[in-house]
Amino acid sequence: MPDGPLERPLAGPSSPRPPSLRPALALCLLACHGPHGAGFPLSGSLPIRAPAPEEPAPPLAIVHAHVWTGAGPAIDDGTVVLRAGRIEAVAAGLAPPAGVRVVDAGGRWVTPGLIDTHSHLGVYPSPGLPSTSDGNEATAPVTAEVDAERSLWPHDPGFLRAAMGGVTAMLILPGSANLIGGRGVVVKNRPARGTASMRFPGARPMLKMACGENPKRVYGGYRNVAPSTRMGNYAGYRAAFSQALDYKWKWAFWRDKERAGGKPPPPRDHKLETLVGVLDGEIWVQNHCYRADEMLAMLDLADEFGFTIRSFHHALEAYKIRDVLARRAVSVSTWADWWGFKLEAFDGIPENLALVHAAGARAVVHSDSPTGMQRLNQEAGKALAAGRAAGLAVTEDDALAWVTRNPAWTLGVEAYVGTLEPGKMGDVVLWSRMPLSVYALADLVLVDGHVAYDRGQPPPASDFELGLVPEGAPAGGAR
Repeated sequence: MPDGPLERPLAGPSSPRPPSLRPALALCLLACHGPHGAGFPLSGSLPIRAPAPEEPAPPLAIVHAHVWTGAGPAIDDGTVVLRAGRIEAVAAGLAPPAGVRVVDAGGRWVTPGLIDTHSHLGVYPSPGLPSTSDGNEATAPVTAEVDAERSLWPHDPGFLRAAMGGVTAMLILPGSANLIGGRGVVVKNRPARGTASMRFPGARPMLKMACGENPKRVYGGYRNVAPSTRMGNYAGYRAAFSQALDYKWKWAFWRDKERAGGKPPPPRDHKLETLVGVLDGEIWVQNHCYRADEMLAMLDLADEFGFTIRSFHHALEAYKIRDVLARRAVSVSTWADWWGFKLEAFDGIPENLALVHAAGARAVVHSDSPTGMQRLNQEAGKALAAGRAAGLAVTEDDALAWVTRNPAWTLGVEAYVGTLEPGKMGDVVLWSRMPLSVYALADLVLVDGHVAYDRGQPPPASDFELGLVPEGAPAGGAR
């Protein structure tokens, strides 16, 4: 199958840019003008830009593609038609409608946009500096009142790099220093001036919780305060949710009994309001947890207080309780083969994802890394290879689901993304070759039908990339 344009080799130092050109300005230029250059053979120039949320994308048809829908058999010589930011049609041999811009895939692969369920882009942006390290409010073990959206820097260069890897949506989470670290926000991977324009429309907030070594190390190890043990961790969760139940009761009593008598309402507490949202099912728990015994303990906690856990993250020992996770409908957001970087990660195995899948639970490849996010497709391929080597009946369709359909379910947005079906959002990736290959590159990435990345039109560099502009690249652009 034909590949996209060849990479230009890096040359020596490039011409210096004015010191006043900040990364935010560079990304604004990316949003507003979109450079032009030779490369991926589109039918005319497709601008890379940041549309207003209400501005629909121009109609587009990708033809002569191997369409991997994620919802059924792949379609040879398929056509995907997008109109007003939505998928209008997916079919074999369909002629593009009149008046739409046409992209000839030439037999290349088309998939849904990839989705990362665990990212810290924007809250730990690049380059990593103390002044922009805003992912952990590590001042108390329970900080349910904070929201990662209020730390998110939308001009983090990592967002463009994620788009270059085919990632079109993600969950931005607080870090794991705390027992309860705060709310996470589901975003679309599109250039924006502010976080409101990045929010995934209609996606619910999530709550980040963390088990194990991190909270007890941060508080007991470094500060000599609770929690310093795993039993201290668990006591901290129970205390927080007990307070939330009391808070919920006080407000219910006021609404039912005291409001009519003119009594003032109880004082508001944003921390406890978030936890009440969890108890009421409006906010879903995304739980950092490595060990099987601790995951079972967290399920006991959820049963005690009447909430559900949507996904265990990292979950390197999920294979030990895969039947329980399948029965409880808890997904597993994990890596293909990371392990051994701390004691609770020593029992990780590369067959974890495939074993979880084979048991009927939802397996998800996540990144927790600005670099790993750029190759989620490769990570899915590695996990597939490990499962097959172990004799498990896992397929390429299963591996695609690990980075598309299953993460969409984990974030509660499966009605909108995760598969290529009429009516769903136009989050689509055109790949240079079979996407699970280590050699596959994203040639064209669409978010809501708009071009988020086109490998044939190098985007302008921010200050973060100065000195990396290839010789002969179009003015204002670096590959």
